[in-house]
Amino acid sequence: MADFVNEWWGIGIAIVVAISFVACILLLWSQSKVKVKLGADGKPLPAETTGHVWDGDLMEQNNPLPQWWKWLFYLTIVFSIGYLVVYPGFGGNQGSFGWSQVGAYEKEMKEGEALYGRIFNKYLAMDLKDVAKDPQAIEIGQRLFLNTCAQCHGSDAQGGKGYPNLTDNDWLYGGDPQVIKTTITEGRHGQMPPMGAAVGTDDDVRNVANYVLSLSNSAHDPIKAALGKSKFAACAACHGADGKGNQALGAPNLTDKTWLYGGSIETIMETINKGRNNQMPAHKTILTEGKIHLLAAYVWSLSNKGGAQVSDADANAIKQIAEVK
Repeated sequence: MADFVNEWWGIGIAIVVAISFVACILLLWSQSKVKVKLGADGKPLPAETTGHVWDGDLMEQNNPLPQWWKWLFYLTIVFSIGYLVVYPGFGGNQGSFGWSQVGAYEKEMKEGEALYGRIFNKYLAMDLKDVAKDPQAIEIGQRLFLNTCAQCHGSDAQGGKGYPNLTDNDWLYGGDPQVIKTTITEGRHGQMPPMGAAVGTDDDVRNVANYVLSLSNSAHDPIKAALGKSKFAACAACHGADGKGNQALGAPNLTDKTWLYGGSIETIMETINKGRNNQMPAHKTILTEGKIHLLAAYVWSLSNKGGAQVSDADANAIKQIAEVK
């Protein structure tokens, strides 16, 4: 972006603005020279036309512009020049007021922090599990979730294809409150490389897929599963020899029936052949530490009954507020 936008853009914009002002002034000046023609008797002659005629008798006349309209246009130009002196818009000029969209945003954020910061700081000093027991904290956390996380995980936090369900106890990286907070803060990048070539032929991939299904007692072909067990060694480095996964790597547990993309033979084969590449963005540049703390407590409470609960009525009201915002 730095190579695309540089100081020459400011000069170019200033030139375009200056030319526009000069062109408008010249247009108005030229129109000021057009006068109503008078006859020998002192009366106005019939108006000239541009030569355009519609419907037989509708003619476009070439009359001078009204004086009030021209002076209004001049005043508009004067106002525009004054505006560009006070506010940015004329190339690289920052304006005498020093106003900018970024500055206005940062000012508003500082005012909001001064107003609500003490609330976040109060909860930031508390343990996450204690925060999860506070109904007000959970209410605030739910609003943060609806505004920030619901786009991927859903307003009910039950996720979807490729997006984890946050209401169960199945965690790729661990469900400890501090781990959840780290996940929100730093984000996650879960990547499974294509393993088709490492496993072998298409039949080998199908056999491994059947073996994976057998680990969770899901419907599978026992014979193919037995054949795929030895080939599963290519997957054991991440998922473990027992298929229970590795939270340090974000490798899923294959012995339960929780599937991020689906548990059919075709889907598992697709995963083995093509791999998966998931990324959750870091929120440390979006939310303050206090907000992340509250959000982590809320997410943890979704799968832990020890957390405070928000009534359905409150949840609907919060959702409406979030949608308005």
